[in-house]
Amino acid sequence: MSVATPHVRIGPEDFDLGREVAALRAADPAVGAVAGFVGTVRDRSGGTGPADTTRMELEHYPGMTERAIEAMVDEARRRFRILGVRVIHRVGSLAPGDQIVLVAVTSSHRHDAFSACEFLMDYLKTQAPFWKKEHRPDGSAEWVDARVADDAALARWGLASDNAAASS
Repeated sequence: MSVATPHVRIGPEDFDLGREVAALRAADPAVGAVAGFVGTVRDRSGGTGPADTTRMELEHYPGMTERAIEAMVDEARRRFRILGVRVIHRVGSLAPGDQIVLVAVTSSHRHDAFSACEFLMDYLKTQAPFWKKEHRPDGSAEWVDARVADDAALARWGLASDNAAASS
């Protein structure tokens, strides 16, 4: 089951990038730019080294997660001139290659669309309450810790996060 707010959808269902972008563009004739990011599940922990991930499990707190992401969207609207936003994050069991997240932003001009999309993705990686568990070929599983690089990405926007420091 999916829980949705005007800009955010969390659930196990996959998404169609073309359909989501078309809906954003159709919502406002002032749209001159669309910037988007689609993240997929990797087959290796941390993105490097040998393939060691057979699936990823994602958990969240329904309601709380959507509110946290909506707050991120509100912050992006304060910082950038954007017209529309769509954030979709999948939960449940996902295989390598599956789409996991979509962040799409519309604006009148490309700079605001690119900046807002990157800001939202950086914020999402550090502040959204999701928990990820990677499953290994040998049957073991491991919760994914926050990464220092994600905290550093958020810091360039003038926002602090110590998720990685707290998990060390």
